Amino acid sequence: MHSATSKRETPQVVTLNLKHDAATHKEPIWFLLRSDAHHDSKSADQALELKHLEQAKERGAYIFDIGDLFDCMQGRYDKRADRSALRDEYQHGPYLDRLVDVATERYAPFAENWVLMSPGNHETSVLKHNDTNLTERLYARLKPHAPLLQMSTYAGFVRIRMMRKSSRAGSLTIAYHHGFGGSAPVTRGVIQTNRMAIAYPDADIVWSGHTHTDFYLSIARHRLNASDVVTRDEQIHLRSPGYKEDLLKGEGWAVEKGFMPQSMGAWWLKLWIGQKSEQHSRHIECSVEPAR
Repeated sequence: MHSATSKRETPQVVTLNLKHDAATHKEPIWFLLRSDAHHDSKSADQALELKHLEQAKERGAYIFDIGDLFDCMQGRYDKRADRSALRDEYQHGPYLDRLVDVATERYAPFAENWVLMSPGNHETSVLKHNDTNLTERLYARLKPHAPLLQMSTYAGFVRIRMMRKSSRAGSLTIAYHHGFGGSAPVTRGVIQTNRMAIAYPDADIVWSGHTHTDFYLSIARHRLNASDVVTRDEQIHLRSPGYKEDLLKGEGWAVEKGFMPQSMGAWWLKLWIGQKSEQHSRHIECSVEPAR
C-alpha cells in the first residue's frame, strides 16, 4: 500500500489523500470498485468475489464498496424469506447477528485495503424492518483493523487527492449512488447516464450498481477553465454488476420473472500522474477495466 490517509468530511463526502511520486501508466495505483456482492446468498459467486479481493491485496489496491454487500433476505420480517435458501453457516443462531459475524471473518483479511463502505437497498430494508444497520455493524467490527475505512451514505462522493513531495498533482472526484429502478433489460440503464451527468456535473466518474448489469460509457465535455481557456474532458459513467447469479438453477423468483443472464464482477480503476505539457501541468490520469 502507498502512504495514504482518509477522512469523512461530511456524512456523504470521503477524501482519500495519496502520497506518491512514482505512479506512472506502467505502474499505476489500483482501485477495486465493487457493489452487490450479496455474499451470504446461495446464488453468490463467492469464489469470484474472493479472487478479486485477493487480487486487490496483491496489487495494493484500495477497495470501494457501494452497497448490497449483504443479501440479508431471510429475516423474520422479509416477505421473500425462505430458510431453505440459507447457506449452512446461517442455519443456526440469530440470523442477523450471524450475518455480521460471518462477514467480519470473511472481509477482515482485506480490511487494510478498504476505504469506502456504504449501504444498498438490501441493507436499508433490514434497517427499516428490523432496526439494525448491518453496514454500520460490519464497519465497527472492521474499523480497528482498517485505518482508511470510512462509512458513507447511500449516495455520495469520494475525492482522491494525489500528492507529490513538491506539489499536489491533482484530484479525481467519484460520484456514486448505489442505484435505483429496475434492471432495464434492453437499455441496461444507459439512459440514466444523461440524468446523472446533469445531477453530478463536477464528477470525473459517476458510478452506480443495484441492477446487476454493467456498462462503461464516457461523455465528452467542453469546459471553460479559470484562465478562460476552453478545454475538453470526459466524464466516465460506470455500472458495476456484482456477484449474484439467480438463474443457473432454472427455478425461483428471478426465473419466473423472466430475468436474463447478467454480467458478474466489478471494475478496476487505475490512476497515475500525467506528464507536463504546454496545456497542462501535472495532473491525474485514469483508465478503467473490468474485473472478471
